[in-house]
Parts: sequence; C-alpha cells; structure tokens
Amino acid sequence: MSVEATIEQKLLNTFSPLYLDVVNESHQHNVPAGSESHFKVVIVSKEFEGERLIKRHRAINSLLADELAEKIHALALHTYTEQEWQDYYSGDVPLSPKCMGGSKKAS
Repeated sequence: MSVEATIEQKLLNTFSPLYLDVVNESHQHNVPAGSESHFKVVIVSKEFEGERLIKRHRAINSLLADELAEKIHALALHTYTEQEWQDYYSGDVPLSPKCMGGSKKAS
C-alpha cells in the first residue's frame, strides 16, 4: 500500500472525517520522481470539537508515528471542526510552507 493510501486509511478509520484530502506534495520538492515524502492533510472531523489545535495535531502525529519515523519528511496538517470549515475556510486551505530539505539552510 502506498504511503498516501496508508495515511488516508488510518485517518478515515480513526477520525471518520466529514471531509478528507491527502495530497502528496513531494513533486514540489527536491526528491526523486515518484517519492512519497511530503504530504498535506486537510481533515474536517467531529472528533476535533472542543479540542485545541495542538491536541488535534498530536493525535494525527501519534496515529502516523511509524510513517513519520520512516517515510514522511514533511506533513502539513489543516485540521478543522465542521463549524470552522463552514465559517472560515469553505475549501480555501493555506498553502504548505516551502521545504528547506534537511540539509538546506534558510538564508
């Protein structure tokens, strides 16, 4: 199973999202063609009701711990409650930050 599919399946099973988009952004970075190392996740779930952003991110990072340890270099998380999604975002998700690629330094 691909890394993208694994991420998607784990998130579907754990958070029963109202909306989920897992985007492989690896092609935007200095990695070999076909890489699966940079992802953006947009997830809207009732599970996030009453939870602070840090707790939402920690829950996802914990769920994807194996992938983060071995396969994923960067994971941009956009986590919303249903109300947040409707009120503020309406499908407009922030762009992921540019990757500095481990050995590259910001100037």
